[in-house]
Amino acid sequence: MGVTDILLAIVGISILVIVHETGHYLAARAFGMRVLEYSIGFGPTLLKFQPKDSPTVFKVGAIPFLAYVRIDGMNPQDEVDPEDPAIYPNASVFGRIVTIAGGPFANYLAAVIFAFGIGLAGWPGWAYSLIESPVVIGQVVDDSAAAEAGLQVGDKIIMANGVANPTFQELIMATTPRADQETEYRVLRDGEELSFMITPRRASEEDSRGKIGVAQAGSEPFTIEKAARTSVIYPWRLTVLQLDGIADMFKKRSTENIGGPVAMGEMVGRAAKQGASHYFAMLMLLSVALGLFNLLPFPALDGGRLVFLGYEVITRRRPNEKFETIVHTVGLLFLLGVLVLVTFRDIFS
Repeated sequence: MGVTDILLAIVGISILVIVHETGHYLAARAFGMRVLEYSIGFGPTLLKFQPKDSPTVFKVGAIPFLAYVRIDGMNPQDEVDPEDPAIYPNASVFGRIVTIAGGPFANYLAAVIFAFGIGLAGWPGWAYSLIESPVVIGQVVDDSAAAEAGLQVGDKIIMANGVANPTFQELIMATTPRADQETEYRVLRDGEELSFMITPRRASEEDSRGKIGVAQAGSEPFTIEKAARTSVIYPWRLTVLQLDGIADMFKKRSTENIGGPVAMGEMVGRAAKQGASHYFAMLMLLSVALGLFNLLPFPALDGGRLVFLGYEVITRRRPNEKFETIVHTVGLLFLLGVLVLVTFRDIFS
């Protein structure tokens, strides 16, 4: 990657983290919690500002990458005054739940805004594979299984291996495991429903994924209504796909699809080279991924903290603070270890 691509990657990832931390900040302040620091970047402070009558010091660090907020009383080392209503432990359980969930929610909201803006800007191509249904064939690859079976440009695929009116992504998912297996596809052509038995072919000798050899047709530019609809549906479908990926990772017991900051930076950098639409679409995808990852019920993540808060709601008593601190510390060390290993793999692979 060139210098410009690296800078765009840093800016893009930092924006997503700033959005996340802003979600925590706004939720905490909405419930009257005292936020001591809101910092963009790390290291020695270059700039700082504290508004009049505000408890928060806003800072910009010498290393303007990522961000963090410090909510009074949230750190186990903070001194806690049981009579102070402005510290995290003394807030209502609902307020603490909203504060913890505020970060992931902000990432999902950012993804919705990205999706809406991209659609209105006339860059709807990124959404076709997950939104447009049924699939309209825009190209049939020569000598492919689809060409051999007689599929044509303009055909609407209304059923693929039992999946009715599939999106292109659903078509891929229905076809991928069917390599070398005869599979039924139904299309609508000139108002007539036709049935085809097609045997998807392996992508290559090394790749066992099934493919029939069709590409999706484009679509008309988005209206405001369609952009709004897509902006809600698309992040949700991305979430489902990412959950499927996580489940598949555990099933295969493989970490090859896990990427650290280096891999994320490379993805954003490559997208930037392809243009603004790809760059913002990648930020949208990563914003969903960041929100989802933080909601996973794992210690040290927002989802892990929500598990303890859920315990408090159900039992109406707080979990042992020392135990919770130990659990989150162990989880944080584990995540840092995984991050280091993944980063080394991304750099030297």
